[in-house]
Amino acid sequence: MTVTRNQLKRRIAVARGLEPGDLVIKDCHIVDVYTQTTRKGDIVVSDGVIAGVGGPYEGKTVIDAKGAYAAPGLIESHIHIESCYVSPEEFGRLVVPFGTTTIVADPHEIVNVCGLKGLDYMMKAADETALDIHFMVPSCVPATPFDHSGATLEAKDMEAPLADDRILGVGEFMNCPGILEGQDAVLDKLITAYGTGKPIDGHSPGVHGKDLQAYISAQILTDHECFSKSDAEERVQSGMYVLLRNGSACHDLPKLVKAVTPASLRRFLLCSDDLHPKTIFEKGHLNEHLRLCVAAGLSPEAAITMGTLNAADCYHFDDRGALAPGKRADIVLFEDLKDFKVKATFIEGQKVAENGEYLRPFTRADYSSVGSSVTIADFSEEKLVMHLQSDHVRTIDIMPGGVVTGKGEAHIRRDEKGDFIFDEKDDIIKVAVVERHHGTGNVGLGLLRGYGLKKGAVAVSIAHDSHNIIVTGASNKDMAAAVEVLDKQKGGMVAILDGQVLAAIPLPIAGLMSDKPAAEVDAAMDDLYDKARRILGVSADVDVIMTLCFMSLPVIPKLKLLDTGLFDVEAFDFVPVELS
Repeated sequence: MTVTRNQLKRRIAVARGLEPGDLVIKDCHIVDVYTQTTRKGDIVVSDGVIAGVGGPYEGKTVIDAKGAYAAPGLIESHIHIESCYVSPEEFGRLVVPFGTTTIVADPHEIVNVCGLKGLDYMMKAADETALDIHFMVPSCVPATPFDHSGATLEAKDMEAPLADDRILGVGEFMNCPGILEGQDAVLDKLITAYGTGKPIDGHSPGVHGKDLQAYISAQILTDHECFSKSDAEERVQSGMYVLLRNGSACHDLPKLVKAVTPASLRRFLLCSDDLHPKTIFEKGHLNEHLRLCVAAGLSPEAAITMGTLNAADCYHFDDRGALAPGKRADIVLFEDLKDFKVKATFIEGQKVAENGEYLRPFTRADYSSVGSSVTIADFSEEKLVMHLQSDHVRTIDIMPGGVVTGKGEAHIRRDEKGDFIFDEKDDIIKVAVVERHHGTGNVGLGLLRGYGLKKGAVAVSIAHDSHNIIVTGASNKDMAAAVEVLDKQKGGMVAILDGQVLAAIPLPIAGLMSDKPAAEVDAAMDDLYDKARRILGVSADVDVIMTLCFMSLPVIPKLKLLDTGLFDVEAFDFVPVELS
């Protein structure tokens, strides 16, 4: 933040009480993240910066907080905006009323689809919201060399984005095996990042002991893929920041927060990773994380510290993260420190939300550069025939509450072609990944257990991380019809029965995001979820869409499906569907 001599003189005068500030928030309980205490006083702002705390102070605009609790603006430490299915401008309008003022966004999804032009679009769209969005440059495009994404980023492709002051650092480094094996292309990306001094986010599920030491030795700073208290403790002991994740699919925070002690508090952050609009409408954003932390026994001051000061320290946001002189006037007013209902949000001293309403005018950036991103070729219903050689098969087993899948086995029936015969008593259905970027005609086939679907098909053009089309169903005919719908509407989500569309949601921005308001997207998803569960039979304890979205992510254990076949994440290699 640049400052002129006159601005600095005035700020000093305001802090001394010699001049009124632009804004003063009076009679508030001030959460002090430095001392883990709360005290009563005023906050005075000059030119978007906090000039003084305590007071009493006067200002040109006076807000009587009436005893509300003032905290630093909340900082989201890791999120994929695209997974909210709305554009950056819409995402800002959605979360700012919940007290979020800054986010660290990894545009991994759109860059996998569109390359660096996807990053350019996201940055332009971010300019249209009050929310301060900072982007990481994705590190793993594609996530592995085994499937087909829309783009590839090598070390040389990362140089220009990393030289851009608007880019905060390097996104989650998912290719942990590549680091451990010392692969040249992987190490080149790390070395490129080292030259900038910018932070590198991590992603190391299930990695422990010497392998974890090796991974962290590559200067990986954070991890949001801890599954247990011991996972978190091991990483903190080795100098990492651990991000306590609570999103729509993964709810790790309630068990991981038990690892937080007064001694280790400063090494924990808060993040969502992937978040649906419905979750935000029903529960809020980071203020929900604060509720969960306090419910688990942490003090409100400790919880707020993880969502503000710790994130600021981790990502070198030296101008924010606390309510103190010289910091950005990013302030949230809570009604209390238990439910964390937000009364108002201020960014750089401007009130941008009040009582759940976003106050800034809304404009949308042009997305034509990333608008047409579904290219399917050489696809037909015949491509969905499995031609199995055995009745004894591997199954991808859904494990509710997360994105980890199990390695299952089953005995199934086959027809004369060797194709899988669906039987609803077994709760096993066919799943396919259809390449949608380069017209390769690739279709990977597998079997999914635990989804619950009894008839019809569900398909999405969101399939982490390469975002090909993933479709599951009880019949080849309905699965093929679902793929054809997504081809025609250039991406999105669809539920099909007997060749007819039950519900469809177009996602014209890279096949990942809608150009509609979040409330419309949420209502459309309600309709699709209702029909998928009520008519098609998808299990109530399974997320209809997000569960499918992660069935092709080859860096999360244990079995996943790519457009090139069934993939064993632990072996980091392909395996046949058949078991001998």
